[in-house]
Amino acid sequence: MDIEKLISEMTAEEKAALVAGTDFMYTNPIPRLGIPSLRMSDGPHGLRVQKAGDNGVSESEPATSFPTAVTTASGWNPENTLKMGEAIARECRYYGVHTLLGPGVNIKRNPLCGRNFEYFSEDPLLAGVIGAAEVSGVERGGVGVCIKHFALNNSENFRFMGNSIASENTMRRLYLKPFEYIVKHAKPATVMCAYNQINGTYCSEHKWLLTDVLRREWGFDGAVMTDWGAMHDRVKSLKAGLDLEMPGDTAICRRWILDGLRDGTLPAEALDAACRNILKWVDRYAIPADPAPVDWDAHHALAAEIAADCAVLLKNDGVLPLRGTAKLHIAGELYSNMRYQGAGSSMINPARLTTPKDAFEAHGVKNHSLEDCDLILYFCGLTDDCESEGCDREDMRLPEKQLIELDALLASGKPVAVVLFGGSPVELPFHGRVSAILNMYLPGQNGGTAAYELLFGKKNPSGKLAETWPLRYEDVPSHGTFGRSINEVYSDGTEVGYRYYNKHNVPVRFPFGFGLSYTTFEKTEWTRVGDAYEQTITNTGGRFGGEVAQLYVDGELAGFKKVYLEPGESAAVRIVPEPKDENVYSDELVITPEPPRFPVTLESRFTDLEQTFTGRILYNSVLNAVKKNMKQSEKLPEGPERDNAVKGAFFMKRVTDSNSPRSLTMCAGKRMPYNCAQGFVELTNRHLIKGLRCFVKKIDVPKLPKEE
Repeated sequence: MDIEKLISEMTAEEKAALVAGTDFMYTNPIPRLGIPSLRMSDGPHGLRVQKAGDNGVSESEPATSFPTAVTTASGWNPENTLKMGEAIARECRYYGVHTLLGPGVNIKRNPLCGRNFEYFSEDPLLAGVIGAAEVSGVERGGVGVCIKHFALNNSENFRFMGNSIASENTMRRLYLKPFEYIVKHAKPATVMCAYNQINGTYCSEHKWLLTDVLRREWGFDGAVMTDWGAMHDRVKSLKAGLDLEMPGDTAICRRWILDGLRDGTLPAEALDAACRNILKWVDRYAIPADPAPVDWDAHHALAAEIAADCAVLLKNDGVLPLRGTAKLHIAGELYSNMRYQGAGSSMINPARLTTPKDAFEAHGVKNHSLEDCDLILYFCGLTDDCESEGCDREDMRLPEKQLIELDALLASGKPVAVVLFGGSPVELPFHGRVSAILNMYLPGQNGGTAAYELLFGKKNPSGKLAETWPLRYEDVPSHGTFGRSINEVYSDGTEVGYRYYNKHNVPVRFPFGFGLSYTTFEKTEWTRVGDAYEQTITNTGGRFGGEVAQLYVDGELAGFKKVYLEPGESAAVRIVPEPKDENVYSDELVITPEPPRFPVTLESRFTDLEQTFTGRILYNSVLNAVKKNMKQSEKLPEGPERDNAVKGAFFMKRVTDSNSPRSLTMCAGKRMPYNCAQGFVELTNRHLIKGLRCFVKKIDVPKLPKEE
């Protein structure tokens, strides 16, 4: 593809189309010049390939649901995400997907963030290394990757309009670090900008973020796209370095581009630069689909292999691994209804599904009564009601129903082993009374097999926590302000996770990097040899197992390496730390006042429309469609399809509430044009005539090239 020749031959209308998406998951083709369309799909731990005509989160093609990022990071083994990435790329090629939207590499600042299950760690090096491996695995399969959400997208309640207020030092030393590592080491095809503002400027218009740092400092030469509906001012975004608006089909953005070229507010070279980045992306990745069958069984087995390597044994007084002769009483809703993935845009329609109940029954494990058992196995954790993209959790507690059930089981006097599922830390008031806790996190579609193998000692737990588990939520440094308002002030600076707890000697339930095993290990002290550090690890127990060498320099993780050893075997580990950034950055925080809730604007939270009678009518008119979808989902027959449909409808309700009129129109395209969003705002503000005029106003743009 002769990119410069194509740019010179394109009309302004064709360029305006090329820098916008179409049909929710595609780039615009330019048939006249032979420029094809690229197809994208949600990820990051598997494919959510939407069926024709569906832009929701439930109607998708079958794909392998691999363990989520919170799980894979706990493996401390980049080989897991490398192999997972390779398998996902194979499924992408099968479905004709050219770019995977993921992984999400944002830092976990607070355990209540509703999207923590989709992020790797509170530590930037661990997140960067594990994320880079997934990117490399997908990219080596000929499929592009889009790392997200750039940047400081660390909460959900106000993610569409929130203002992340942070110093440059905080951003440079913590929140930008995983993105920098991945850009430099794995060279992803694309980067997705976040919805939120950083210090008063939306990420889609943030020249310092998108051009000065990402391109000029880090050397990124791919395409930058918006998150779905994260566009604000199209002319400003192009001048800031934002190439592609998604999902596109917004007439107003093409109108702004054409008007900007005409009146000189948009330099032609800024539009050409965006076209150039998109054409390079299209040229490299627009390969035909590969119709050869996918080995779904192999991918199902790989999902279990990764889940088993990443599960974290949090407590064990010797009851695990289970003996084959043990009489078990098995209880808990997650035994048969395992929570294996998060809720939201990353929700996958699993090609297979093996729950713990499926795996136990396949191996002849019987469920004995409570007056006739030796041990109680209780399967519990966070459900989709507690934890979902679109909103932050209200607290760190497990569902009350589960706590009551567990108390009743403990009252029997029998030993209890707890198997946990979920995407974030939880408070464990029962910690001192149970005999074992195995944390599976969100293990993917074959988590049942992994749980069986770990509980019965077929495999040895070797996961280590990629995040600190506080004793209680009040111990979290940002607990008093997190997710409560549009202004999210990062006053904790870089004192996030273990950096805070270690510095201030705050007791925790489980520290970062913690995880038990069925065997024992001995480690020598780290020895400095030139630029490297060396350590010897020996398996001093009676089982094969994995252990992680963790190197900390000046209180921060500087390198790690996982080794697998037979009993009596030793391994020498050598780690060269990442170069330290010696630059000095400002710690200044510039806190701007929050905007008033009324009158509402295009940037107001959608729930703010309820402040007036007219606004409530408009708000409910949008919500009615969501409620109708939920009712239809609940009528489906029992099974994974119904579960996903209900979760999808519930997610859409949450995400609509936290949306803004502007992001809603930028995401809905032709279904809710920009003038309608303006009308919603004017009517809510009691400007009846102005509002009605907005609704009848027509946004005049040429046909798309594909329609000519």
